[in-house]
Amino acid sequence: MLNRLWVGFFWFAGLAACYQWLVLDNTAIFTHLVQAVFDMAKLSAEIGLGLIGVLCFWMGLFRLAEKSGLVDKLAWLLSPLLTRLMPGVPANDPAYGSMTMNIAANMLGLDNAATPLGLQAMKDLQRHNSTPDTATNAQILFLVINTSSVTLLPVTIFMYRAQQGAANPTDVFIPIILATTASTLVGIACVCLVQKIKLFQPVVLAYLVAICLLVSLIVWGFSGLSSIEMQEKSSLWANLILFATILVFITTAYFRKVAVYDTFIDGAKSGFDTAVSLIPYLVAMLVAIGVLRASGGLDMIVDAIGALVGLLGGDTSFTQALPTALMKPFSGSGARAMMLDAMATYGPDSFTGRLVSIVQGSTETTFYVLAVYFGVVGIKHGRHAIVCGLLADATGIVAAIGLGYWFFG
Repeated sequence: MLNRLWVGFFWFAGLAACYQWLVLDNTAIFTHLVQAVFDMAKLSAEIGLGLIGVLCFWMGLFRLAEKSGLVDKLAWLLSPLLTRLMPGVPANDPAYGSMTMNIAANMLGLDNAATPLGLQAMKDLQRHNSTPDTATNAQILFLVINTSSVTLLPVTIFMYRAQQGAANPTDVFIPIILATTASTLVGIACVCLVQKIKLFQPVVLAYLVAICLLVSLIVWGFSGLSSIEMQEKSSLWANLILFATILVFITTAYFRKVAVYDTFIDGAKSGFDTAVSLIPYLVAMLVAIGVLRASGGLDMIVDAIGALVGLLGGDTSFTQALPTALMKPFSGSGARAMMLDAMATYGPDSFTGRLVSIVQGSTETTFYVLAVYFGVVGIKHGRHAIVCGLLADATGIVAAIGLGYWFFG
């Protein structure tokens, strides 16, 4: 699947570039394509090297948590659910602890902590992989959970809206929560359907009800706050929990007679190796995405969708947000740039300005996550991971558009 997809990116970009050249007389298009290759290759190396410090620190902390027994303690939070969704992973396995920590960090919007913990979880799951170059069912489910986005505190989106002059930067909070919840639930359901895992089990249903209640509680607790209060409290609690976690890891390891400094250094060394090993996978995926974007292929798709909706007599207002939506699965920075451009063009309080904000918070960068998470353990065959991840993305985008019309249309 990955082989065909990667080749398809370049061929589609090539055909789009030929259209630009032969039909639109854009003679500079191939210059843009080649420049995109070099720019994205450079960016890939910069991202990989930029991850070194973060990965070293969090891999070092995670090693402390392992040695002190904290990982085993954390596993009980989600292990009853995950053991039923991932029957191939033994009970009480360290993977449950690392996955729990990753999911919790994602929910709090702590990207810098979530990625290293997710990579550790993927390594833990790889220990149960009898075919190392092919993704297991558990790895696919874990990846889809990450690509569907489970962030409950989208602080960065509020910040961008405030910078663009939105009257109420947090008025998209509830739609974002609903859209990302829909994306995550559909992603999990798709994987379970393919893997023939029963969702209608008492324990699974109990967790789903608990998650819905948690989402409702967060929405209720934050919806009554002003935009400034929401940003302050979101940032305060997220960073307070993050720093408290660091202190708990270090202090627990110290009182349990772990050689804290030496153990941290040992774990940090693995973080360095992990960051460097990711670069080839990032180069492969980001260059393909850069070429696709530079060719104008995504713009052609947006125009075609707009024309089709118009022919059917539908409202085409949402098409102004489609560049952000279509870029989101490929590039987080690209989608962010398109979101800011849409806000600057149409205004942050316009229908388009609000819709791009909801889209940005509804799902994750599937291909980037796939390249990083599979790349760290050398997986080349993702099986149904891409299809399920993109279905979750599509659900998040469709839900975002529907909610945009419901709340602001």
